[in-house]
Amino acid sequence: MKMLIKNGWVVDPSCGRNAKYDILIEKDRISKIGKGLEDEDAVLIDAKGKIVAPGFVDMHTHLREPGREEAETIATGMNAAVSGGYTTVCPMPNTEPACDSHADVTFLLERARDLKKCNLLPIGAITKKREGLELSEMAELKEAGCVAVSDDGSSVPDASLMRRALEYASMNGLLVISHCEDKALAGDGVMNEGYFSTLLGLAPIPREAEITVVERDIRLAELTGARLHIAHVSTAESIDIIKKAKKRGVNVTCEVTPHHFTLTDGALRGYDTDLKVNPPLRTAEDVKAIKEAIEDGTIDVIATDHAPHPENEKEKEFDYAPFGMIGLETALSLGIQELVDGEYLNWEGLVDKMSTTPSRILGYDRGTLQEGAVADIVIVDPEKEWVYSADKIRSKSKNSPFIGKKMKGAAVYTICGGKIVYKG
Repeated sequence: MKMLIKNGWVVDPSCGRNAKYDILIEKDRISKIGKGLEDEDAVLIDAKGKIVAPGFVDMHTHLREPGREEAETIATGMNAAVSGGYTTVCPMPNTEPACDSHADVTFLLERARDLKKCNLLPIGAITKKREGLELSEMAELKEAGCVAVSDDGSSVPDASLMRRALEYASMNGLLVISHCEDKALAGDGVMNEGYFSTLLGLAPIPREAEITVVERDIRLAELTGARLHIAHVSTAESIDIIKKAKKRGVNVTCEVTPHHFTLTDGALRGYDTDLKVNPPLRTAEDVKAIKEAIEDGTIDVIATDHAPHPENEKEKEFDYAPFGMIGLETALSLGIQELVDGEYLNWEGLVDKMSTTPSRILGYDRGTLQEGAVADIVIVDPEKEWVYSADKIRSKSKNSPFIGKKMKGAAVYTICGGKIVYKG
């Protein structure tokens, strides 16, 4: 089947294309990009007034399957992803059982192929069962199809083991994604330590719980020469450490979530458990530092950390509710409102951090609209106004503090492998 996207404003950071073009798709590939293209046999999509960009790639998603299907399944997670403009998601391995074997990876890939909705790039566990005691069989995970390893949800507590993890991952061509949290420091904390934790009487998590492990893992990456990616950065001090490491030539990249550049710990005054996330929401000063680091390029990637939980789990006292919020369906709008409208990024910068750079970090052949590339494409209406309502959420869980909020900008078409998988 042929498809012709006409009159759209094409934004492709991979080649610096930022102008009005037409795109012809044949089968699963982009066959032509130009002006005034015509093809009578092609299905026509008029993208006038729209942004046409490479499909988004989420480096940090929780799909919960297997083991927690009451919160999310691969099918419902993919439905949420494509409605947010994502054509690829990378599920974290903190499932039940943890994704730490060839069989686990094969299950995920076969499930995704059966669904034919969007692409799935598995992330395997650094340690067996994510217990932090013994390294997983990384060669086996790589052979099965993993692009990275992580014990997300936990740090690797033993520095010597983390060093060996970086060495073995490097030998196998795998990226290491680090969840930086000293559990001993974090303790039973539920929110950022500071004025609001004192005011609200909630157990605090000191920012040093993140900062000390960021420093440790970067030093270990520097020692081993391995590739390291820091997940969900949330503090100004972590950003400063990463910036200095990059200047020294350390092979480190990092990501930030939309909720960490949008919300502060002051939002918890209503004790809304949908705002309970890990790492916790930080201060206004941290949010400012994050936005400035997005602008200057210290932060490489915007990732959702989409973390679904069923309503009965979130409807508990704040201390006992689980950490996490969903984010696949709101990330684009928050990026537009906070970063593009806030003049921290232009459209090319936003697409780069949501598509092109994550693809590059993962060694993945997407994030581009060049001729011959796989036709993974999102068409965005940058001015569309809509309300994020619970009854229209495509994720199986509804744990978002943005429900009922007016949003700006939305994916109106998501095309994966040359097929329309979402039309809004």
